[in-house]
Amino acid sequence: MRAKISWVALLLAACPFLMAQPHEGYLKAKVNPGRAGVFVDGKYVGPAANFRMARKYAVAPGKHEVKLIDPRYEETTVPVDVTAGKTTVISQTLKALPVPQGPFGILRVQNRDKYAAVYLNDKYYGHADEFSNGSQGMLLPPGEYNLRVEPTAGGNAVAQKVQITAGQTTLIK
Repeated sequence: MRAKISWVALLLAACPFLMAQPHEGYLKAKVNPGRAGVFVDGKYVGPAANFRMARKYAVAPGKHEVKLIDPRYEETTVPVDVTAGKTTVISQTLKALPVPQGPFGILRVQNRDKYAAVYLNDKYYGHADEFSNGSQGMLLPPGEYNLRVEPTAGGNAVAQKVQITAGQTTLIK
C-alpha cells in the first residue's frame, strides 16, 4: 500500500512539469542562396545555411519579422508566427540583382567568430568566413567604406574606415 501512495505522490508532484508548455518555438530557413543573412526582428542570427537541416534558431512564440539579406540579391522580408514547441520553416528563393561592373578591389575580413556579420556603410554584406582566406574576398568598387564586424556570440564589434583600391587586396583582422 505504501508503494502505491509513493507513486501517486510522485505523479502529483511531477504534474506541473509534465503539463508545462515550452517557452520558445524554433525557426528553420531553407533559403537560396544559403549565404543570405537571417535577421529576426532586426537581430542578425547567422547565414541561412546554418538553419536548414540540423540547426534551428530558438525564438519567443508570437509574430516576428524575418529579413533575408544578401548584397547580390533583392532583400526579402517574411512575416512569421512562431508557436511554442513547434518549428516554423521559411522557404524562399531570392531574386538576383544585376551583376556590377568593375574595376574592383578586394576586401578580406578575418574574425574569430566565423559567422560574425560584416557591414559596409551600414549594409549587411555577409559573414566573416566568406571573406577570410586568400581564395575568398569581397569585390568592391574603389573608395572609402565604413566597415563594421559584429560577432554573433557577443563580444566587441570592430568598426573602422577602409580604403579599397582597384586591383589590390585589403585585409582586416
